[in-house]
Amino acid sequence: MKRILGLSVLALLAPFAAQAEVKEITVAYFLEWPLPFERAKVEGTFDKELGVKVNWRAFDTGVAMSAAAASGDVQFLISQGVPPFVTASSAGQDLKAIDIAVSYSDNDNCVVRKDLEITKENAATELVGKKVGVPLGTAAHYGFLKQIEHFGLKADQLQVVDLTPPDAAAAIAQGNIDVFCGWGGSLARAKDYGNILLTGAEKEELGIRIFDVISTPGAFAAENPDLVAKFLQVVNAENAAYASGPDAFIPVLAKDSGLDEAGTKDQLAGFTLPTVEDKLSDKWLGG
Repeated sequence: MKRILGLSVLALLAPFAAQAEVKEITVAYFLEWPLPFERAKVEGTFDKELGVKVNWRAFDTGVAMSAAAASGDVQFLISQGVPPFVTASSAGQDLKAIDIAVSYSDNDNCVVRKDLEITKENAATELVGKKVGVPLGTAAHYGFLKQIEHFGLKADQLQVVDLTPPDAAAAIAQGNIDVFCGWGGSLARAKDYGNILLTGAEKEELGIRIFDVISTPGAFAAENPDLVAKFLQVVNAENAAYASGPDAFIPVLAKDSGLDEAGTKDQLAGFTLPTVEDKLSDKWLGG
């Protein structure tokens, strides 16, 4: 993890020489994943503070984000899961983690159909052969593998199908899969038809720590350090403002993320947004 988070926020806040001229950027993000930065997105704060036109493109998975960054279609990836980031970087993609977006052990989980009556007490035997819908190569996939490992199982003992969270939520609702693994609004919908096996706290006790990063192509960061620093300053200013008065954010985040206000509050309740001081500590980027 120390090497993964090599480009620290501290380095990004240092003074730099003139950057390459950039007139327009595209930012990757997730729908149904409300984070404070979205208020600045809606209000045009990014455009104003960065001095460039900022386009926004929604994705279903962090894997798809990596592919878009590799092709040069996006310059910032907000809330990319660590597994897809590591997979892309390990494969040689020039992708750098520049910040911690959010930590969320309760907002990324697996749900088992209620009628199967599978619990953590009988999962070791009852999960065998069951069909699982999970987006491969993502934080949800990582969490799924670690959970079944805890139950003494291996992936080849189940039927694993590569599905985005929205598709997996629809599939468990229709009875086409037995287990949903995913995040956000899709997780909330899946819970209407199933139960989680392990809580966020139980997962953390097992060392299953789920968090996302903000990433960017390394060459872009090297050529535009001031732009990167300004981008992170806007993100962290919104995080700080949210911490001081979360209620003011709910209506705009609900509308922009595609959730209702109750769903938005539920999602945010499962999020931890580390402060800049936290991020620079040994627990995060300082380590």
